[in-house]
Amino acid sequence: MTDNIKKRINSGETTIGSWLQIGHPAVMEYMSSYDFDWLTVDLEHTDITLEGFSNLLRSAHGKNVFARVRENNTLAIRQVLDVGANGVIIPLVNNAEEAKKAVMAAKFPPMGIRGFAFFRANKYGLDFAEYAKNANERIVVIVMVETKEAIENIDEILNVEGIDGVLIGPYDLSGSYNIPGQTQSSVILHAMKRVVSACKAHGKVAGMHQVGLDAQQIKNVFADGFSFVAVGMDNVFLGKGLAETMDVLENIRKGTQ
Repeated sequence: MTDNIKKRINSGETTIGSWLQIGHPAVMEYMSSYDFDWLTVDLEHTDITLEGFSNLLRSAHGKNVFARVRENNTLAIRQVLDVGANGVIIPLVNNAEEAKKAVMAAKFPPMGIRGFAFFRANKYGLDFAEYAKNANERIVVIVMVETKEAIENIDEILNVEGIDGVLIGPYDLSGSYNIPGQTQSSVILHAMKRVVSACKAHGKVAGMHQVGLDAQQIKNVFADGFSFVAVGMDNVFLGKGLAETMDVLENIRKGTQ
């Protein structure tokens, strides 16, 4: 396994990662060359398959890689861990029972129901004993808080043993409050503050994905108390570079540069 990212997260250290939605290994290879603490591959909102995810891991140069799985599904969680994910991010967890389901899928007995086998994460059996011994203490389990119901149940979610923290989904959260896209609404900001306070009280990490690359917005995320932070994503970085290049070309065409 890579360095113990779970220990770093649970110690209260601020860790900074980024997000991948483009399923080509070259993108992972390139992004893993930069000094992110971790990278997350999005299997929920993309067409990245399990095989595609496994190939991305092969290009990660030892970087800590998490998978946002497609749903809170036992097999979906098991499979990404078996191919080598360092942790899972589980969408749409609304209450303690759903949080327990996620933990059970991610942990070997006696903590959970994850199956023992030979697979990529234990070098196809060569490191079977060592992996089986240490996985429960090294695999990160982050659940996503994306609904009004989850906000109301945040304390019971965080009280579930095995949950390392939560990641807020601000856009889905705004939709749940019937104000889609209004992520800076006082209602949403208050909900976020409630999550951060609850995380602090329970000793769990509060996470946020800051998609935009505005420096002040990124600073605000840290100032608000989030310490598990994804900044940008592959298609945002690509889009920003393209937009800046097109601006330069347009100015050249106009003779202004």
